Amino acid sequence: MSAIPSIDPLLCPLCGQANQCAMEVELASGIQQPPCWCAQTSFTAELLARIPEPARGNACLCAACARAAAA
Repeated sequence: MSAIPSIDPLLCPLCGQANQCAMEVELASGIQQPPCWCAQTSFTAELLARIPEPARGNACLCAACARAAAA
């Protein structure tokens, strides 16, 4: 039986770098954060479809991956 990889909500599921999600930082630290950058960004269906199924709804993309998809 293979192990299910753990999903780190602070890492981008596409590149593995820190996603800078203010909502997750606030949950992890208990320190109130300003609104997250992702709340002001729209994501295409194609970009969201690239997120591995286990990470969907569990980890945010990073700004670099979001920008690269928009380019």
